[in-house]
Amino acid sequence: MAALQQVRLPEHGYLWIACARAQFEALQAQLQATLQALTGTQLLDLHVADLLNQQLPSRYDFTSQYDLLVFRRLEAGGKEAASVPAGQALAYLPARGGPPILRRIDTSPVGFVVLDRVLLTIHPTDFTVRDAYAARLLAAGGSMAPAASSISPDSRSAGARGVPSDPADMMLRIVNQMVDSYLDLRRDLTHQLDHWQIELLSPKARFNNWSALLRARLSLHHLDEICEDQRSAVQDWIESLKAWPEADTPLNQREHELLLVRSRDVLEHIERVVHHVRRLEQNAEATVQMHFNAQSHRTNEIMRTLTVLTAIFLPLNLIAGIFGMNFDFIPLLHQSNGFWLAMVAMGLTTVLLVVFFWRKRYLERSAR
Repeated sequence: MAALQQVRLPEHGYLWIACARAQFEALQAQLQATLQALTGTQLLDLHVADLLNQQLPSRYDFTSQYDLLVFRRLEAGGKEAASVPAGQALAYLPARGGPPILRRIDTSPVGFVVLDRVLLTIHPTDFTVRDAYAARLLAAGGSMAPAASSISPDSRSAGARGVPSDPADMMLRIVNQMVDSYLDLRRDLTHQLDHWQIELLSPKARFNNWSALLRARLSLHHLDEICEDQRSAVQDWIESLKAWPEADTPLNQREHELLLVRSRDVLEHIERVVHHVRRLEQNAEATVQMHFNAQSHRTNEIMRTLTVLTAIFLPLNLIAGIFGMNFDFIPLLHQSNGFWLAMVAMGLTTVLLVVFFWRKRYLERSAR
C-alpha cells in the first residue's frame, strides 16, 4: 500500500509494475487508482476479470489507451500460493498425469498491460522470470536501486541485454524468455518420453501402465492447444502492431521496426515449441502403434511356430493311428522288425518335413 502511494513516473523512460495475481486481486482498487493517477486511465472490468482468471487461455485484446496480452507460460514451477482464501476468483488447473516432467510443467497465465509509459504484469506467485529479469535490469543499471536517468535504453533487437526502450519491448523480452524457458525443458521431456518408448518396444518388458500413457498423451495434446493459443495471441499482437500510426521521427520509426522484428522472433520461438510438442505427440502415438504392431508380430511368429510343429507331428500321429487300429492283419504288425521300420518311416517323414519348412523359411527366426 505504501509503495503504491509513492509510485511516480520517471522523468525519462517508463515504469514497470509487477505483482502476483493474489496481490492484484487484493489491491486492485489501489492499483486502479495508481494507474488513474499515472496515466489517466483505468483497466476495464472485463480485463480485470481476465487477469484474475487462472483458466484463461492466451489471448490478446486492446483499447484506445492500452494493450492487453495474456500469455500462458510453459515452465517447471508450482501453482499459486495455497494461502489464497476459498471462494476467490483464482482457480487451479487439475493435476496432470503421465511422465513426471509433464506434471512439473506449469501452465499458469501471465498478464501484460502495455500503456504508453507503464507496463503492468500480473503473474503467478512463483514467477522466476520476473525475478531474473529484474536482477538483470538492476545489473545493467549498475546499482541495486538505479535512477531512471542513469539507465540508457538498449536499441539492440537480439537477446535481453541492457534496458528495453519501451513497455512493449519489455513485454516482448519477458514473453521471449518465458518461451525459452520451455525450450530448456525439451531435453528432459524428450528423455522421459524416450524412456517410455524403449519400455514399450522392449520384447521382454510387459507394459501395463496404459492409464499413465493415456494421461501423457492427453497432457501433450493440452500443451499443443496452449501453444496454439500462444501463437494466435502473438499473431494478433503483430497485426495490431502493424496498424499503429506512422512514426513522426526516424528514431520512433526504428523503435517500431525493432518491435516488429522482436515480435516475429517471439512468434518463431513459439512455432519451434509448437513443432516440438507436436513431434512428441506424434512420437508417443507412433510408439503405441509400434508397440501393438510388435506384439502382433510376436504373436504371429508364435502361431507360425506352433503351426509348423503341428504340421510336422500330424503325419506321425497318422502313422501311429494306423498301427494302433484293431485289425488282425496289418502289414509289419507281426514282424520282429516292424516297430523299427515304423520308427524309421516316422523319422524320415519328420526330417523331410523339417527340411521342407526350412527351405520355405517357415522355421527361420527373424532378425532382431
